[in-house]
Amino acid sequence: MSATVVHSLWTTSAAGGIDKIPAPHIEYAQLSPTLIVLGAAILGILVEAFVPRGKRYHTQVWLSVVALAAGFAAVIALANTGYGTTKAHIAAMGAIAVDGPALFLQGTILLASIAAVFTFAERKLDPEAHGKRVDSFAAQGASVPGSDSEQAAVKAGFTTTEVFPLALFAIAGMLVFTSANDLLTLFVALEVFSLPLYLLCALARRKRLLSQEAAVKYFLLGSFSSAFLLFGIALLYGYAGSVSYARIAEVVDGTVQTVNPALADTMGNDALLLIGGAMILMGLLFKVGAVPFHMWTPDVYQGAPTPVTGFMAAATKVAAFGALLRLLYVVLPGLRWDWRPVMWAIAIITMLGGAIVAITQTDIKRLLAYSSIAHAGFILAGVIATTPDGISSVLFYLLAYSFVTIGAFAVVTLVRDAGGEATHLSKWAGLGRRSPLVAAFFALFLLAFAGIPLTSGFSGKFAVFKAAADGGAGALVVVGVISSAIAAFFYIRVIVLMFFSEPKADGPTVAVPSLLTRTTIGVGGVVTVVLGVAPQYFLDLANQAGIFVR
Repeated sequence: MSATVVHSLWTTSAAGGIDKIPAPHIEYAQLSPTLIVLGAAILGILVEAFVPRGKRYHTQVWLSVVALAAGFAAVIALANTGYGTTKAHIAAMGAIAVDGPALFLQGTILLASIAAVFTFAERKLDPEAHGKRVDSFAAQGASVPGSDSEQAAVKAGFTTTEVFPLALFAIAGMLVFTSANDLLTLFVALEVFSLPLYLLCALARRKRLLSQEAAVKYFLLGSFSSAFLLFGIALLYGYAGSVSYARIAEVVDGTVQTVNPALADTMGNDALLLIGGAMILMGLLFKVGAVPFHMWTPDVYQGAPTPVTGFMAAATKVAAFGALLRLLYVVLPGLRWDWRPVMWAIAIITMLGGAIVAITQTDIKRLLAYSSIAHAGFILAGVIATTPDGISSVLFYLLAYSFVTIGAFAVVTLVRDAGGEATHLSKWAGLGRRSPLVAAFFALFLLAFAGIPLTSGFSGKFAVFKAAADGGAGALVVVGVISSAIAAFFYIRVIVLMFFSEPKADGPTVAVPSLLTRTTIGVGGVVTVVLGVAPQYFLDLANQAGIFVR
C-alpha cells in the first residue's frame, strides 16, 4: 500500500514538474571552434579502436591538423560576423562568453596548437628502430620502462598515436577555459585540459622514468591547485548565491536585486568573498606558473617530452591568462583595491625570481622553464593595469610569446647525442659553427625572450609595460626592466656559447628534421620578426578584441 502511495507521489511530482524544466538553448554555431576540436578528439579515439595500427599515425596527424585549422577558420568567421565586437554576448545558457578576448585567445591557442602538433608528428630525429621510424613518445605507454613488454613494443614498431586525441581534448578544454562565464564551467574546462596533459607528460620515449616522475609531480600539484580552485568556487557560491560571473559581480558591487532565501545568511559576507577569490586566484596562478605557485614548472618542463613541453608552455599559458583576465576584469573589478596589491607582489617576485634563478641553470629546458616564469611576471604587469590597454597588451604578448616558445622548444628537439636530446648547456658549445642556421633561429628566439628591439618580445614587453605605467604601476615597470636586464644576461650567455665557443669533438649532432618541424621553426621565426618589425596591425587587432562582454 505504502509503495503505491510513494509511486503516485513520484508520478504526480514528475508530471507537475515537466513543464517547468526549460529546454537547453545552445548556440552551436557560436561554439563551433570548441565543438569541432572536441568532435575530432572523439573521432581520434574511434581511430585508435578501429583503424589498423599501421595507418593510425597518418590518420591521426591529418585529423588533428584539419580539425585545428577548421576550428581556427570558425574563429575567423565568428570574428568577421561581429561576435568579437558588436554581437558579443553570453551563449550556452550563461556558461560561455563569445566576445573579443575569447575569440582572440582561442585563435592564438589553435594556431599555436597546429605548430605544436607538427612537432608531435616528427619522426625523423631519432634513428630508426628495427627498420621503423620513431617519434618522441613511448612505444607503449602502459609498459614498465625497460621491461620485456616495452622492448617487444619497440621491436614491433608500435607508436603511441593516442597523443593526438589527448592533445585535442586538452586544446578543447583550453578553448572553453578562456571563454568560461561561470565558475563550474571554468572548473570542468580546467580538468578537461589538465588530465590529458598529465598523461602526455609521462610518455617520453627516452628517459622514461624522468618523464613519469614529471607527470606524477604535475598531477599531484595540479590536483592541489584544482582543490583550492574548487573550494574557492564553493565559498564564492556561498557569498553570491550563484556561480555566474555576472551575478557574483553584482553582489560585489552591491547592485543585486534578488536574494536566494537559502543563502540569505551568508550572502554578502566579505570573508567568503576574499578567501574564495584568493583560492580561485591561487588555482589560476598555478597554471600560469607564477611564483610561489611555480614549483612544478622546471621539473615538468625538463621531464616531459619536448614537443609536449613546447605545447604546454605556449597554449596553457594563453588559456590560464585568458581565464585570469576574465576573473579579475569581469567578476572582481569591484574588488580591485584588494587584489591589486597582492598581484603587485606576485608580479614582482615572479619577474625577479624567474630571472635570477634562470642564471644558475645548466639544462636548456630548465632555463627555458625559469624564463617562462619570468615572462608570467611580465604579463601580470599588463593584467595589473586594469585598463582596456592592459587587456589588449596581454592579448598581444600571449600571441607573440606562444610562437617564440614553440619555436624554441622545436629547436631543442634537434640537438641530439647518443642518449637522445642533448639538453645540458655544455653540449651546445660551438653549435653556431656546426649548424649555423639552427643556431641562428635559436638565437632569434632567445633575443625575442630577452626583449631586444625588432623582435616580437620587444613589442610585447613595450605594450605591457606602457599599459602598466599608464595604469599607475610605474614602480612595477622599473622592476620589469631590471628583471629583463638580468634575463638578457643568460639569454646572451647561451648565444655566446653557441657562436664563440669551440665545438667539442664528441659534441652532439643536429638532426635533420622533416618538413613538419622545419615549418614550426620557420613560422615561429617569421612571426617573431613580423610582430617585432610591424606590430601595429596586430596591436590594433588586440585593441578591437579587448572588450569583455558582461
